[in-house]
Amino acid sequence: MTMEPVNVHATAIVVGKTGLLFVGPSGWGKSMLAFACITEAQRTGIDAALVADDQVMISVHGTEVMSTCPPSIGGLIELRGTGIVKVPSVGPSMMHYAIIPAQTTGLLRLPPDDEMFTVTPGIELPAIRLLANVPFPLAVLMAKAADIGR
Repeated sequence: MTMEPVNVHATAIVVGKTGLLFVGPSGWGKSMLAFACITEAQRTGIDAALVADDQVMISVHGTEVMSTCPPSIGGLIELRGTGIVKVPSVGPSMMHYAIIPAQTTGLLRLPPDDEMFTVTPGIELPAIRLLANVPFPLAVLMAKAADIGR
């Protein structure tokens, strides 16, 4: 199955060889969490880079969910309250997980291990929930999914 790219409001990064797609409502902190993961990875010697911020072109090639960046925003990420900064970036990359907002209380405080997120109709990724204000977001993600960063 192959499909044309769909523009999704998200931030996509690659840590090691693992693609992470941060999705959620505007103002949740997708860009800041992604930036924190990139810098946390780099400080620990793991390659990490931005694919796209705010606008991510998502497509399917065979069984792989792929992300690309519109050329006009390549290598740029908005850090709310600070402005737009340039960061290391990569080209088209496979996405492995959708990173979605966590809740500290209520029904989804302990989400199911097999939770999936529908990126766009026909495209799903395994979901990992993450709090916006967690101090070491990459460490939390790696604790949940051991293959991140490998």
